[in-house]
Amino acid sequence: MHADPQTLTTVIVVPCYNEAERLDVDVFAKFAATRPWLTFVFVNDGSTDGTAGLIATTEQRSPDQIRTVILEENSGKAEAVRRGLLAAFEQGPDLAGFWDADLATPLAEIDTFRQRFAGQPELEIAIGSRVQMLGTHIERKAVRHYFGRVAATAVSMILGIPVYDTQCGAKLMRSTPRVREIFAEPFVTRWAFDVEILARWLVSRRAAPSVEASYGLVEIPLDKWIDVPGSKLRLADFVAAPLALWRIYREYGRALRQAK
Repeated sequence: MHADPQTLTTVIVVPCYNEAERLDVDVFAKFAATRPWLTFVFVNDGSTDGTAGLIATTEQRSPDQIRTVILEENSGKAEAVRRGLLAAFEQGPDLAGFWDADLATPLAEIDTFRQRFAGQPELEIAIGSRVQMLGTHIERKAVRHYFGRVAATAVSMILGIPVYDTQCGAKLMRSTPRVREIFAEPFVTRWAFDVEILARWLVSRRAAPSVEASYGLVEIPLDKWIDVPGSKLRLADFVAAPLALWRIYREYGRALRQAK
């Protein structure tokens, strides 16, 4: 049975660390104003610039749809997202997810994601996928694209599913007990927590061994994604990526093999 998308209350977490130069709070506020089912939760992850003031001003303008989680010290994107989603789940939404503050993925994609959830009651996790093909507008630096292809191959081998793009900062989930449990404990990595989200969810599928492991999981090709200058990713993050994936394999590999 399909649901009416307008009935699916949605909370989107926006992790922020020193985003004063890139965070266009007016875009978020105007988008939410036309969608009464939507709330944004901004997580100020120990920012040392003007990010906190921007968020506070926006929350005062739209207190019903803009909320803030403050982390006094910088904890990294993984923990910022996790803490934000814990706060989101407390609001009892139908759907919750996270979106990058730079809006490399336009907010309009949220509507597309919600349509998929409305039409697929079994769907639990939807992840944005930056697939460059006819009819889409994907602007991504070559080095990040090719690194992403190598990383996606390694991730697919670890998880045992053919995933194209785990690192896109646009994800939406149905607020089920299984999904909420994913965020109960801190992640073991800072860079590859997106992969950990999938790993924890796939391991939980052991409770339904007769169902295909990836049932309830979908990648949604984005219509538009633009690489915005000022990314917090540095060369050291790319160098550390193999170690992060190894830690995930060590932490979840055995359970993932048993979950197949």
